[in-house]
Amino acid sequence: MASISVLIPTYNQPCLELVKQLHAQLERAGVDYEIIVADDGSTDQTSVEANLQIASLPGCQYVVRKENVGRAAIRNFLAQTARYDYLLFIDSDMTMVSDQYIERYLKGDNDQVVDGGVKIGGDADALQGNLRYLYEKAEEPQHTAPERQRSPYQHLHTANLKIRRELMLVYPFDERFRHYGYEDVLLGKTLRQHRVQIRHIDNPLGFCTFETNDEFLLKTEEGLRTLYEFRNDLRGYSRLLTFVAGIHIPLVKTMIRFVFRLAGQAVRRNLCSTRPNLSLFKFYKIGYYLCQASR
Repeated sequence: MASISVLIPTYNQPCLELVKQLHAQLERAGVDYEIIVADDGSTDQTSVEANLQIASLPGCQYVVRKENVGRAAIRNFLAQTARYDYLLFIDSDMTMVSDQYIERYLKGDNDQVVDGGVKIGGDADALQGNLRYLYEKAEEPQHTAPERQRSPYQHLHTANLKIRRELMLVYPFDERFRHYGYEDVLLGKTLRQHRVQIRHIDNPLGFCTFETNDEFLLKTEEGLRTLYEFRNDLRGYSRLLTFVAGIHIPLVKTMIRFVFRLAGQAVRRNLCSTRPNLSLFKFYKIGYYLCQASR
């Protein structure tokens, strides 16, 4: 690979250390590169000020956008701003777990789309009461490279994704997705429709930053509202949608809604407590989603 643009959208997230590590690996690789970090209208000025140092690194830019345009639009902006043939999208809350991360991506220069995956980190003992951590660890066996390759389009995620720039410009992210969730899932569907091959490899970044239970539940609810809004576009690309579609008896859905309305707040209290239950989390998501349909 002759050249690469590393693209990092960020919102209220310091990512200087991540950029420094990427910069060091790119310098060592000896390729033409740029790192562009785009701040999508952050409200936390502390994060903005911390990230200003990014611009002092050779080959790095830090672009501060005054208006929050959303997860899809900021990524399209980055792709349009980039000047090299390959784009490497990285989420700003990722961490480096290997000093050969860039080198592994450089070996696959004939691949149009490559997903490197994510490795869940953190102190297991200290995080036993953290809902996000427990959920991600429970899901981790489904996100190995071989498992992702079994359903490559359903498992495309922009947290750690290499893609040809010309491809990204032809099939950009759908900018209707302004809120949390699923803009990358729809991109996977689009690539499948156009028969673009995706390769999943074991080249993870670390995910070690976990919100509080309250914050994660609010984010989950936002994602479920996004899922409901775009349910027709995402059919076949969400396990929850597939599960709900498999409930053929209307009374069953009515009963789930009834129980959710009756017990939802009690379940929510458990999920926000220091001993959240993952089975209750699964029920909460189903109930919350079904209640969107009856509003």
